[in-house]
Amino acid sequence: MAYKVRGSKWNYNPKSSKAHRLSRSKIDLFHECPRCFYLDQVHGIARPRMASFTLNLAVDTLLKKEFDTYRKKQQPHPLMTKAGIDAIPYSHKDLDTWRENFEGVSHIHKPTNFEVFGAIDDVWINPEGQLHVVDYKATSKLEEPTLEGRWGEGYKRQMEVYQWLLRQNGFDVSDTGYFVYANGDASKDAFNEKLEFDMKIIPYTGNTAWIEKLLPEIQKVITSDTVPPSGELCEFCPYRTAAGNLLLKKFHEGKVT
Repeated sequence: MAYKVRGSKWNYNPKSSKAHRLSRSKIDLFHECPRCFYLDQVHGIARPRMASFTLNLAVDTLLKKEFDTYRKKQQPHPLMTKAGIDAIPYSHKDLDTWRENFEGVSHIHKPTNFEVFGAIDDVWINPEGQLHVVDYKATSKLEEPTLEGRWGEGYKRQMEVYQWLLRQNGFDVSDTGYFVYANGDASKDAFNEKLEFDMKIIPYTGNTAWIEKLLPEIQKVITSDTVPPSGELCEFCPYRTAAGNLLLKKFHEGKVT
């Protein structure tokens, strides 16, 4: 299948007065690699898509259904009780919208005219009326899941963007969020048509101060004609550069068909 440049309606348009939609994942893309972000948002050249993690999506869907059962009862889930968390799943008329991809919780950041948005997994509420952002994660590893390392740093930023978005919408949001981690147990002797998970809730204290600082940096890059540098750990830019240089050389040699 031929790779297609994304439709121009997704590109940043400096002549439009309409707020540019900036998802939580695109903010994380900028953090990872400003060059990939620039190509994506200004020229519509997105990174090649990764295969969908369909098992993870299944876990996500089932966890939402399970927590929704306790939401209707206005009772804490047993995992919350086991972890000593004094809260219950939060009921709100817009929860389904908050969970919807390409919808989510949104806020127009007036200084940059960005409409920042992100789809959350869940929200809990404590007796003081504060909200706790909750994110579901699924993995399968021998060691106990943590928030350390490159992936963990991305998860933390994800949580903080959700906390910031809810606050911008007028909600009282606790700094403490929770990751509900499902770790597939691969130590069993056989599959037997069933995959078992060890469940763990990891608390995280978020700090959203970086978001207000980063959005103007994103605006500066997205409105510039200058291509920004690659991220230090970007795996796409070295390939793109090497392949582009080789093809350009072959083109000048008349060897590109």
